[in-house]
Amino acid sequence: MANDRRTREEQGRTAELFAMWALRLKGWRLLARRYKAYQGEVDLIMRRGDVTAFIEVKARKTLDDALLSVTPRQARRIAAAARQFMAEDRKAAMQACRFDIVAVTPYHWPRHIENAFEGDG
Repeated sequence: MANDRRTREEQGRTAELFAMWALRLKGWRLLARRYKAYQGEVDLIMRRGDVTAFIEVKARKTLDDALLSVTPRQARRIAAAARQFMAEDRKAAMQACRFDIVAVTPYHWPRHIENAFEGDG
């Protein structure tokens, strides 16, 4: 059981790294990785131009599985962490912010879905 959890944790970290570099190649700048707040966590926080994106990375077998895996409860927790980040980062608070998903699926380049969910979930 613990071994399965460790394997999933490693897969998640690898997917986050893959997603981060794919976005960096598209001109995004990393602000935080695995940002933890009291209410939740955001996998990646990145900025490009005047947009700050709070990004959930999902490694699944299919794109649909990845998109459906962000539950309303999880969206609320991500939004709560995003609010805390914006309280600490004036630039993010003054810019457009959104919630994105990067789906990492086998044998495909990571798929970046902008405005994938609402923060109020």
